[in-house]
Amino acid sequence: MAATFPSATRGAGPAGTEGVHEFTAAGGDWDEISAEAERLGDERIVINMGPQHPSTHGVLRIVLEIEGETVTEARAGIGFLHTGIEKNMEYRTWTQGVTFCTRMDYVAPLFQEAGYCLAVEKLLGITDDLPERATLIRVLMMELNRISSHIVAIGTGGNELGATTMMTIAFREREEILRIFEAITGLRMNHAYIRPGGVAQDLAPGTTQMIRDAIPKIRDGIGELEKLTLANPIFIGRQKGVGILPLAGAMALGTAGPMLRSAGVPFDLRRAQPYCGYETYDFDVITDTGADAYARVVVRFKEMRESLKIVQQVLDRLEAQDRKGKQPVMVADKKIAWPAQLSVGSDGQGNSLDHIRQIMGTSMEALIHHFKLVTEGFRVPAGQVYQQIEHPKGILGVHLVSDGGTRPYRVHFRDPSFNNLQSLSILCEGGTIADVVISVASIDPVLGGVDR
Repeated sequence: MAATFPSATRGAGPAGTEGVHEFTAAGGDWDEISAEAERLGDERIVINMGPQHPSTHGVLRIVLEIEGETVTEARAGIGFLHTGIEKNMEYRTWTQGVTFCTRMDYVAPLFQEAGYCLAVEKLLGITDDLPERATLIRVLMMELNRISSHIVAIGTGGNELGATTMMTIAFREREEILRIFEAITGLRMNHAYIRPGGVAQDLAPGTTQMIRDAIPKIRDGIGELEKLTLANPIFIGRQKGVGILPLAGAMALGTAGPMLRSAGVPFDLRRAQPYCGYETYDFDVITDTGADAYARVVVRFKEMRESLKIVQQVLDRLEAQDRKGKQPVMVADKKIAWPAQLSVGSDGQGNSLDHIRQIMGTSMEALIHHFKLVTEGFRVPAGQVYQQIEHPKGILGVHLVSDGGTRPYRVHFRDPSFNNLQSLSILCEGGTIADVVISVASIDPVLGGVDR
């Protein structure tokens, strides 16, 4: 039914669009399309926004029906970034699966790792056997990642409005956090650092002090970005009253995270269903009642400050442990722990010669077992499990099914961006074309997680 300009067709189409002229915009031809629409005497036009449009966060296609400047219908088209991550995980060992799921929501990779590993540990029945230090490091990494995710959401949302300075400040502060991640995991993104049974390796000496030194910089950067946005009349004018999702709509669509809390519901899994010892930390669940794009920005700003509070509490506990001597970061069961022991060589690559000499000389059975653990993986008892955690964008759910083998039988993730994106039409319809950009940014979808 759609035709490329200058021709336009009228006829049968989707429900409610009979008799509507549809145009395919190829870019740079808006004046010609509007002139043709004026000649036809019809202001109702169906256009594509994306998937290559930078304001749709990369690969999201939005089909807009507009009448003049008003959006009368908005539909999301997804699947352009489908990578088959869940299916690929069925052909890898339980430990190798971490390297796949970390690449889903690439802005918040550590949450997929943590959620997946918590689910595997629940199937193994070792949840209570995890070393305390491993859990502390997981919380530290997740809260730092929450800050970096929120700050990217706010910065890119500002850039899409034309405020480039917002993005440069946001990415500057995110860089502080990525430096910490690189010092701990060796990578800036897609870490595969959290493993079933604990974490890959302990913090290097001096890491806690490095983080303490970075916290004031991060806090000042958040404050600078806050002044640039929340006290800016142009920003306020573009955000307030735009992309409204009332409480009833948020509940009906199953949204969570800042989208739900901006409508006034103090629902946070770290409080409602604590995991990783979150019940022992002092922090507030942030809410607002605006239920619009501005309220979501405010919630994210305040949540970043709460995450900094948690990070400082974690650092206090880690330093208290340091004073007691070296603590384990991987479960004691050698049938699961991988790497069981790690002693880096003098060149920074591979195991040290002393470590190799020890495992080669003390026990041939241990060497064989470790070889099989790495190549085949450990077996997980048959059963299924569902694990939820509080992702920066909402509820991340992990459903795992085991048939008793060394690989998952089925893996499925409930990605928060996927569920939150269902609210797109409610946020956009009745607003203007310019408001679509703000509404999408306020959802903060990452299409790697949506499409998987």
